[in-house]
Parts: sequence; C-alpha cells; structure tokens
Amino acid sequence: MSYRVLARKYRPQDFSALIGQETLVRTLNNAIAANRIPHAFILTGIRGVGKTTTARIIAKALNCEVGETANPCGVCSNCVAIAESRHVDVLEMDAASHTGINDIREIIDSVQYLPTMGRHKIYIIDEVHMLSKAAFNGLLKTLEEPPPHVIFVFATTEIRKIPVTILSRCMRFDLARVEPDVLANHLANVCGKEDFVFDEAALQVIADAAEGSVRDSLSILDQAMALSGEGKKIEEQVVRQMLGLVGWQQIFGLLEPLFAGNIEQTLEKARSLYQAGADPIQVLEDMLEIAHLLSQLKAAPSLKQSSHLNGSDITRAVALAEKLSIPFLGRLWQSLIKAVEEVKHAPQPMMALEMALIRLAFISDLPSPTDLIRTLKNNPQAAIPVQAPAAAPKREEALMAMPKNFKELVALFKERREPFLHQWLVSDVYPIICEPGRLEFRPAKNAPSELGGRLSEKLKLWTGRHWLVIVSNEEGAPSLKEEEDKRQLELKEQALNHPAVREILQAFPGAAIKTIIKKDGDEHEHTKNDATSAGNAEEDGGDAAKAG
Repeated sequence: MSYRVLARKYRPQDFSALIGQETLVRTLNNAIAANRIPHAFILTGIRGVGKTTTARIIAKALNCEVGETANPCGVCSNCVAIAESRHVDVLEMDAASHTGINDIREIIDSVQYLPTMGRHKIYIIDEVHMLSKAAFNGLLKTLEEPPPHVIFVFATTEIRKIPVTILSRCMRFDLARVEPDVLANHLANVCGKEDFVFDEAALQVIADAAEGSVRDSLSILDQAMALSGEGKKIEEQVVRQMLGLVGWQQIFGLLEPLFAGNIEQTLEKARSLYQAGADPIQVLEDMLEIAHLLSQLKAAPSLKQSSHLNGSDITRAVALAEKLSIPFLGRLWQSLIKAVEEVKHAPQPMMALEMALIRLAFISDLPSPTDLIRTLKNNPQAAIPVQAPAAAPKREEALMAMPKNFKELVALFKERREPFLHQWLVSDVYPIICEPGRLEFRPAKNAPSELGGRLSEKLKLWTGRHWLVIVSNEEGAPSLKEEEDKRQLELKEQALNHPAVREILQAFPGAAIKTIIKKDGDEHEHTKNDATSAGNAEEDGGDAAKAG
C-alpha cells in the first residue's frame, strides 16, 4: 500500500475525535438528539481546522444505518462509503473549480430525486465563496425551500465573501483556531501511535508554527518524522532548523543588546543567526512574538503563565519587561511590523533586517510623546532631550528665535525672509499686546484677512511653540512705519535747525533733506522728495543729514 500522510491517516471519523471545537460538537450533538437538524449548514474557519471533515461527519451522522445519531457507527456500508468519498447520496463539489451557474443547475436538477442508499442527499460545497454571483443567485430558491431529504453543507475560509442572502438561509458554525497546547497534545498522541519519541518542546514548536491548523501541524510533524530517519526521535533543534526558526534564547540574546542601543553587538548576533540558517522574516516574527509577550507581562503580569515559553525563558522575559515601558513597547511593535513588510519586499532580506535593527536600536532612548508634552508643559522654553544630533541644535535655534516684543517679532520675519508678512507687520499692524506665545493687534484696511492665521503658523514653526494670535478692534499702538515716519520728521527738524545744514540749503536752492543716517551706519529710509539730492551735513547730537 502507498504511504498515507498523517493528515489523512488521522482524520477524525466522528465528533468525539474533533479537537478544539467543543462548541460546534455540543451544538451538533444537541441538534441531532432533538431532531432539530437545519437544511443548510455553513462552516467557516482557517485552513485545516476541520470544515470538510465536519461536513463528512454530519453526512455519516444523518445517513448511518443505525439511525440519525451524533455517534455514527463507522462500520456500516453508508459510513464506510462516506469515509471513502464514494457514497452516491453524498456529493462533494469544489467551488474553486466549479464556479459557474451551470454547475449549480446540475445540483438544482438533481435535488428532486430521492436518495438511493441513505436517508438524505447531502451536498457538500467546499470553498463556496468562490461561486460566481449568478451561481449564488441560482442557488437561492432551492436553498431556501429544499426537498425534505436534501441537506446542504457549505465550507469556506472567506465568510465575508458570502452574500448575506445565502448566510441568512444557513445555520452558521465558526470553527476556532486550535490552541497550541491542544495541538501539542494531539501531536503527542500521534507520535505514540507511530512509535516515535519526542521532545515536548519540539512538539510545541510545531504547534506554534501551525498557527491553529490541525492539518498544518500534522504536515509539519510528517516532515519532522521523515527528517529523523531511523532514530525515530523528534528533537527541538532539528525541528527549528527544518522550519528556519531560532531558539528563544537566541532571540533574547538579540533583543538585549538591541534595547541597550549596542548596534555592533546586535548586528553580530543577527549575522550569526543568518549564517546558521535563520530566515530574516522569521527572526522579525519571533521578535514580534517576544514584543507581544513583554507587553503582556508589563500590562497584565498574571498572563505570563499562559505563555508556552519554559521557566527560564519566562524569567528572562520578566526581567526584560521590568526595564521597559509600555510606550516603548508600542513603538517597538509598530517598528517591527513595518520592518517585516520591508524585509518581504527587499531584494536583499538580510540587508533590510540589518537596517531595521539599526533603526530599532535608536528608538530605545527616545522620549515618548507623553514625556515631551510633560517637559514642555513644565518648562515651555526648555530644550527637548532627544538623541538625534540634528534635533538639539534645531530646538536650541527655535528657542533663541522666541521674540520678546513686537519689534523682535517683526525682525524675526525679516530674518526668515518673509518679505510680504514683514511689510504688513511694519505698515499695516497696530500692536496691542506682544509677549512670548501671544500677539494681539488691530489690522489696517490694507492687511489681508488671513494675516492672523499665517502669522500664527510661522511663529509656531519657528519657535516650536503654539502662539495665540488675536485680531482685535482696539486702537493699539502706532504701526512701526508710523513710528519711523514720526522719528524721521523729528530728525529732519533737528537737521534743519543745524547751522551747517541751513548753509547748504541756502547754497543749493531747491535742495531738500532726503535721509537721516546715524554715525554707526544704521540707515533709516524715508519717502523721497522730487527734489534733487545734494550735500551732507553733520549734527552735534550724533546724526547727519544727507541733503540734495
């Protein structure tokens, strides 16, 4: 006889052999015992949890020669024929390869005929979500009012793709993922029947890798048995190498220098794992599992006993969790999720892994957003403690740019090369209050309506602090241009009274004072006159007049 894989050899033949589906089994047992059997079932769940197997057990339970029973005998002609997929009244159809309306018409045409061998004609449609829209519509009427001898059993991994019109006509059962501990016990029973010895940790690794699928776990166990050869022993290290997995101690050995910010040691550990055959994506997924465990230990310490790690690993995880914060673990989780996607699409997965580890090493000392907010709240002008070298100078520059009065604020806009905003501030703004974090002013008629918002936006960008900018109708102080015009008039009057200036103006008829220049070279522009400029004069008070 040809070899039968474990997933087929140990397929459950009755409800009692189904593992991890207690709710389903109890409901079906009660329904059959009370003769409350629906005319349509829909079974949903991930691959390998027993959807098709359950459908066949339902068929045996309803067609067993003993009678409708939750415990079919398994030895009568009907039970044997159903188990061997050759019963004429139990028709299995794969919707992945029979998707059209013509396939459904064959079912509709055949339902009117009475069963040949059993009590019921049972139609099992696997992956029913792959039927076309027309096929679903063609099935509706028959599914709603089938003949009393017809039972439909649908199986799907994509329940959301099933039309609600179909769902409403079926009794739905959600098959759960099988817990790792339950899977490990099941694998241990199989190993015993196959005369294999095993490490419990090895079976736990297989159960974890199966992700709740019984078929996947048996397939992996089949491979491990083949790998073990004549020794007939399933060892943890062999299973990990077969699956490209890394031991928990090695993952902890990678995470500890990573959390300490030791990039060199972290990269050395990662390269050692890679040389030993570890898959970069699997390394990141193991890190994600540890990050999840550490978050649980931090947020809910009582859950630590539910982990499948052994005692020494749990002790190490607890010690590591005590040093970390929930915000950091949250950032770690998000970064690892992003890193997994990067490695999957990278042409060189190991390079992508190393880049991800370098990035992760730098987040260990970064303050959380809560810490930053608390720092600014307690001391608005304090520098933010960050590790990035470029961030500190930028923050210091922003604090130095914080204007203390209106003139410093206007000078800031000139320094940042915002000519239009600067000109409006000079000519069209009448300041009322100006202090760090607050500006209140009355705009002139020529000022744009969005001036307040634009000022607030720029000040927040440059100073790193939110500014309250208020547009008011109060009179306010004169604009800077009005103050400068007034000052120029005063200086011109002083210059006109200077003897040297009077002599120049008398010597050059039609000449006028154009600009007042301080001796330190600070020039104050004034509105030009139409007169031609000429001559210079000095004043004892420290100002000079450029005349023309």
